[in-house]
Amino acid sequence: GRYRLSTRSEPSLGPRGAGHPPGHPHAPGGGGGAAKSSATVSRNLNRFSTFVKSGGEAFVLGEASGFVKDGDKLCVVLGPRGPEWQENPYHFQCSIEDPTKQTKFKGMKSYIAYKLVPSHTGQQVHRRYKHFDWLYGRLAEKFPVISVPHLPEKQATGRFEEDFISKRRKGLAWWMDHMCSHPVLAQCDAFQHFLTCPSTDEKAWKQGKRKAEKDEMVGANFFLTISVPTGPGASLDLQEVESQVDGFKAFTKKMDESALQLNHTANEFARKQVTGFKKEYQKVGHSFKCLSQAFELDQQAFSAGLNQAIAFTAEAYDAIGDLFADQPRQDLDPVMDLLALYQGHLANFPDIIHVQKGALTKVKESKRHVEEGKMELQKAEGIQERCNIISFATLAEINHFHKIRVRDFKLQMQHFLKQQILFFQKVTQKLEEALHKYDSV
Repeated sequence: GRYRLSTRSEPSLGPRGAGHPPGHPHAPGGGGGAAKSSATVSRNLNRFSTFVKSGGEAFVLGEASGFVKDGDKLCVVLGPRGPEWQENPYHFQCSIEDPTKQTKFKGMKSYIAYKLVPSHTGQQVHRRYKHFDWLYGRLAEKFPVISVPHLPEKQATGRFEEDFISKRRKGLAWWMDHMCSHPVLAQCDAFQHFLTCPSTDEKAWKQGKRKAEKDEMVGANFFLTISVPTGPGASLDLQEVESQVDGFKAFTKKMDESALQLNHTANEFARKQVTGFKKEYQKVGHSFKCLSQAFELDQQAFSAGLNQAIAFTAEAYDAIGDLFADQPRQDLDPVMDLLALYQGHLANFPDIIHVQKGALTKVKESKRHVEEGKMELQKAEGIQERCNIISFATLAEINHFHKIRVRDFKLQMQHFLKQQILFFQKVTQKLEEALHKYDSV
């Protein structure tokens, strides 16, 4: 079944937090003293919980061990809004253009390749969707407390249709922007390999891929790579962390509901514009046209100007119908693309929060054991110290999410309103042109 009960006695953790050599940044402070008893913090019975699968539990219990190379270190710093990921000093962007259909196995298999040009190398590479998919899988596994943006969905049929390819390219462009904007993801080896390995060098691609797949700093060991502020005042208040995380949890739930509703509304509105509004305006245009055709029958020279003006008004309404049908592509579709990306982020956060909550539970449990005289203080301090690392990382990720969300929604709302204004200006222009046709009647 899903739940496996373990009856064996759990190993007691050594006084230095197992797996860390003395002096390791994550080894709790020294000091001797025999354990008062062999009490250990209990393990989650549900081995499928994210806290267990992510390696969070093993890390908090001091079972992670590994040598952290300088290149693997991830720093959380204290910024004006609390913990933040240390900024990437080499900020870059990457464009995704020219989706082209390519074939292999002498034309037996077709696929779409996208041209990527990272600004820090200027060298173009071509990647297929399956390459993006591989990268996403690696990163989602490696970074348990970072929200790796979801890719636009897979599609089996209609993969080569122009609309689908164009929509996927836009989705991948948003995805890429979020990857490049994240201080940790942007610098990750697997992502850099994906951006820089020449498309023609199959051997180098496979080597980099294997290296990423053999990465030892995943799961519990990932948490070893995080370095957090130390010294007086740097340790986080557990209750404050808990209330911040609870607040964020409530926020993501509300944001998810409203994003879903806005997506539904925008979708409906776009559908009405493409079909309903276009048809209604063109009906009005058709009726004006019929009127002008009726007026034609009077054969009076002095009414010719009026007939032409009404016929022109009919054309204006016809054109306005087309403008309505084309409009969602300019303003509503981009909003829905952004919402899709954020719905992916919001789907990631319950797991991230779960890892942090699991760590907090272990701290509370260990404190209780100390009070009851079942665990030595030092072991409990080690658990608290490691929980502190997870909390710093979680809060840094929450901060990053808010920062990027404000940036994205500001830009997208500005774009939406500018496009709406342009649209109504075009409509006004058509109506003004029609109005002037009556000046000389």
